[in-house]
Amino acid sequence: MAVKLLLIALLALASCSAILASDPSPLQDFCVADLQSKVFVNGFPCKNADDVRAEDFFRSGLDRPGDTNNYLRSNVTPVNVNQIPGLNTLGISLVRIDYGPNGLNPPHTHPRATEILAVIEGELYVGFVTSNLNGGGNRLFTKNLRKGDVFVFPEGLIHFQFNTGKTNAIAFAGLSSQNPGVITIANAVFGSQPPISDDVLAKAFQVDKNLVDWLQAQFWTDNNY
Repeated sequence: MAVKLLLIALLALASCSAILASDPSPLQDFCVADLQSKVFVNGFPCKNADDVRAEDFFRSGLDRPGDTNNYLRSNVTPVNVNQIPGLNTLGISLVRIDYGPNGLNPPHTHPRATEILAVIEGELYVGFVTSNLNGGGNRLFTKNLRKGDVFVFPEGLIHFQFNTGKTNAIAFAGLSSQNPGVITIANAVFGSQPPISDDVLAKAFQVDKNLVDWLQAQFWTDNNY
């Protein structure tokens, strides 16, 4: 009986760990990513500890605004494992987001991370949409944010930010993965290569195929740099 209880407890602990962790937990002090390695693993292989330097944990430049001279009037500057190799296995990353007046960080999702966003300057209208509800439909949660406000976007859910002010806005966001990934909804659906069949999209969006063809012919701006 005691053995069965112990087994159940271990299985429950393992299940909780799998549910709570976005990235694998580190098994050592650090595992600085070897970005030049030809070995393909889930994440990056470790650089030899003897070759690790302070620069592997460092990045400068987030004091400089990103270029918002694009259709969306926004710019996302990432700081993840690709910019700081020392983030490998640590389960965390950062972005700076700049918004011009009427700037939009369009509906998108991070498949591997929860996001917590803090407004540094300006005003933002933000929100996220739930997954499909049991009774049908999806629920939208929105909030108008000002300087000093914080908002959380749960992992994997579609979310957005829109600058409602007449001046530039700045936000910083932390993400619970070394490599959170981003799927910009419009770009993925209408700008994929090769394109999704217009028959599929016309039926999914319940619109005429000509409209789908027109949307697929547009240039879809990517504000992630």
